Amino acid sequence: MSLEDELLRQRADAIGKIEALGFLPYGNRYDYSHTIPEILADHSERTGEDLEANRTSVRICGRIHTIRRMGKAGFSHLAQNGAQLQIYVRKDAVSEKDYELYQLLDLGDIIAAEGYLFRTRTGELSVHVEKLVFLAKTLLSMPEKWHGIEDVELRYRQRYLDLIASPESRQVFLTRAKVIASFRRQLDARGFVEVETPMMQPLYGGAAARPFTTHHNTLDIDLYLRIAPELYLKRLVVGGMERVYEINRNFRNEGVSTQHNPEFTMLEFYQAYTDYEGLMDFSCELLNQTAIDATGSPKVTYLDQALDFSAIQRFTMREAVIEYWPDSASRPMADNVADPDWLLSHSSKSTAGEALVEIFERVAEPKLIQPTIIYRYPVETSPLSKQSLDDPAFTDRFEIYAAGMEIGNAYTELNDPQEQRRRFQMQLAMRERGDEEAHQMDEDYLRAMSYGMPPTGGEGIGIDRLTMILTNSRSIRDVILFPLLRPEGEIGIAERLRALDP
Repeated sequence: MSLEDELLRQRADAIGKIEALGFLPYGNRYDYSHTIPEILADHSERTGEDLEANRTSVRICGRIHTIRRMGKAGFSHLAQNGAQLQIYVRKDAVSEKDYELYQLLDLGDIIAAEGYLFRTRTGELSVHVEKLVFLAKTLLSMPEKWHGIEDVELRYRQRYLDLIASPESRQVFLTRAKVIASFRRQLDARGFVEVETPMMQPLYGGAAARPFTTHHNTLDIDLYLRIAPELYLKRLVVGGMERVYEINRNFRNEGVSTQHNPEFTMLEFYQAYTDYEGLMDFSCELLNQTAIDATGSPKVTYLDQALDFSAIQRFTMREAVIEYWPDSASRPMADNVADPDWLLSHSSKSTAGEALVEIFERVAEPKLIQPTIIYRYPVETSPLSKQSLDDPAFTDRFEIYAAGMEIGNAYTELNDPQEQRRRFQMQLAMRERGDEEAHQMDEDYLRAMSYGMPPTGGEGIGIDRLTMILTNSRSIRDVILFPLLRPEGEIGIAERLRALDP
């Protein structure tokens, strides 16, 4: 028998002893009087004399983090909601069965303690226990390092264990929740309506990406997990819902990296009667306030770089190529970056617009550390964006970058159905040349547009990447509770539990 199996057997045997004392090994509802964070917030400043003179009774619960037994007394720490509080169990202060229960407890067990607050000789705020209640038995050993799990894959694969062991990991996901709540609050305050659009779609669109394919048996049709909600949200704008947004899960059948997960979360919103310039200003306000709501400040540190969301800079794509050209001696002039021959000579792409984007991504994108808006994108790479009036080779589109990553994409929506049809045809031609991510022809979307779409601005912001930056997380997997991983093979816990049956 392995050491793990022996420990499992010992803990299973403890269940019988706990039951013999009259406790349920997996208890029922417990009505606590305070959470542990509430006690620490409300009573940490009180002196021992004050606690003694004005006794405060509490009923708390949590997971056992430490145990230190000393003859006829003992100390333990209970963990709850990312905080810990010490309890003191003395043999002559509790019933005989409660003290016997305390002797049977293991790290990780979940219990409740009733008593009163006091300070120990070392000055630590603690609960002087008068009664114990058993709530749940842990059968598996807790991580050796309670401050965090060093095995990164184990953290992702067993997120529940990571959350138990690491208050820092828990804080990441609390910050993520604040990001989403801030977006909702700000958009709701501006009259936007939150909606839901299909995750399974007969025709995928709204982005350049490969989809996941599934099949509906009853209808006998292939469906695609959505790569973006864009075309459905714009149908709603056509229908008169002038300000809509969705916090949406998207699925793209592409590579996995520190910045990419096949399943990810976006905020996408559309506003009628505005354009991309209006959205630029709105985006600066939105991101600045979200950083404040999530972290307390618009200034954050990401991988030792200080970022300031209150001062978002702006460049056209051409300006960014010139600004961040690696060799100042050979830095191109504005006329060079506007010259198709020069662009094609510096890229393997087949059109000047595609070449400009490829050069930008190679030369400038990694250097966009400070929050930055890049605007004016070529028409070849922006099939749903409106063309610029002063230069039809470009569109009124911008992307938002920070820490060298794209975190947002926005544009004045193309609302001319004839031009949209031509753009779709351009995308089909790119698909025929081998671009598997080029957009498809969407007849129903063209039909919706033919009923008239008002001038509209639309934007998507990546919640995962923004959370990475605001929590100083190196990988997108650090900010997704359950990232996609290869199957780990047979786990064996079911068989190990079966072996415990009498």
